[in-house]
Amino acid sequence: MSLRMSVFGTGYLGATHAAGMAELGHEVIGVDIDPAKIERLARGEVPFFEPGLPELLRKHVESGRLRFTTDAAEAAEFADVHFIGVGTPQKKGENAADMRFVDSVIETLAPLLTRPAVILGKSTVPVGTAARLAARVRELAPVGDEAQLGWNPEFLREGFAVEDTLRPDRLVVGVDKDRPGRIEEVAREVYAGAIGRGTPFMVTDLATAELVKVSANAFLATKISFINAVAEVCEATGADVADLADAIGYDARIGRKFLGAGLGFGGGCLPKDIRAFMARAGELGVDQALGFLREVDNVNLRRRDHVVNLAEREVGGSLKGARIAVLGAAFKPNSDDVRDSPALDIAGRLHLAGAEVRVYDPEAMGNAAAVWPTLPFVADADEACADADLVIVATEWKEFRELDPAVVAGEVAQATVIDGRNCLPADQWIAAGWRYLGLGRYAS
Repeated sequence: MSLRMSVFGTGYLGATHAAGMAELGHEVIGVDIDPAKIERLARGEVPFFEPGLPELLRKHVESGRLRFTTDAAEAAEFADVHFIGVGTPQKKGENAADMRFVDSVIETLAPLLTRPAVILGKSTVPVGTAARLAARVRELAPVGDEAQLGWNPEFLREGFAVEDTLRPDRLVVGVDKDRPGRIEEVAREVYAGAIGRGTPFMVTDLATAELVKVSANAFLATKISFINAVAEVCEATGADVADLADAIGYDARIGRKFLGAGLGFGGGCLPKDIRAFMARAGELGVDQALGFLREVDNVNLRRRDHVVNLAEREVGGSLKGARIAVLGAAFKPNSDDVRDSPALDIAGRLHLAGAEVRVYDPEAMGNAAAVWPTLPFVADADEACADADLVIVATEWKEFRELDPAVVAGEVAQATVIDGRNCLPADQWIAAGWRYLGLGRYAS
């Protein structure tokens, strides 16, 4: 059954969700306060890099099932289901999430609801937010209790967001158990295709739905920091963290995913979500329950320090004047996202320490330059590596994994590579004459 829906917020989450809902057969209007962004999307242009999304967006802009506006009243008049997909960034100088954008959607949309409507929040918010917003919607909406709010957290992986929208591995919908209303019924209509294909569909209370996403991210962050902490021990003892991860990964209780030692995590979700989770726990008086996440965060940030120190050692004890190629600026491959990127952070630190850094990334150069305008960015990996004293692979793009070490050896001044993601075929690089340093592995 086709529904008419709006998506408030047309950033990474909102634009992807809007295009995905159109692909599922619904009529969708995307809403944003940024006219320039709306104009680009209306032309079928995606303002960020996400594989598969440009084609999907153009398809449904052209089909007429997807359009965009800056007019919230137009969206309220058009749609019966409204999604909240705005950002909840970390507050400046604090760990807590900034809720201004979510609150603004409610304050704008609710007074415009003159007929029964369902609002489904997708943004990652501190637990307790949904109950507060549901009460605010009932207070502001002309239809009162017939304007209902539930929470439907997103589980998108950058680089796989289209797949995760169209074929999710689970669907969670939080409802007020004392006022369940039509939220479950409408959510089942929205996701009828996925549910029909067997996607697990869970209905929980509001607080549980809010906690699902941050709990998942906290667990993944913990798993990454765990293997990176073990990597420190491996380096001190001569053990190989990659072999160790393979061995413990065969245990079905542990699994191999997210046990890749390296520079650690970054991006717009894991770092800010675990910090917001800790902050909210403190507000609730249970800060000790999540105290371990402070060390998870510390281990993660320590990996960046380690690579900078390793680079300094490998170029003779002083970074001043050292020519260093940094391959990668995005926090992960198949993305142009440089938010809290370990790769870009390392490049910036080396630059500030006096190194002659050259950075190349297949997709993230524009965003990286906006953050670090003084960093030298170059056109390709060859230019980055030319006459380099040290090469650092900081983002595991396929292009870097497949570099020919013999060819690159002929371009550099010193054949030394720090494999910051343990993604290179180490034996091949060593055989080609390189001094190879893997994190938590071995130095040739």
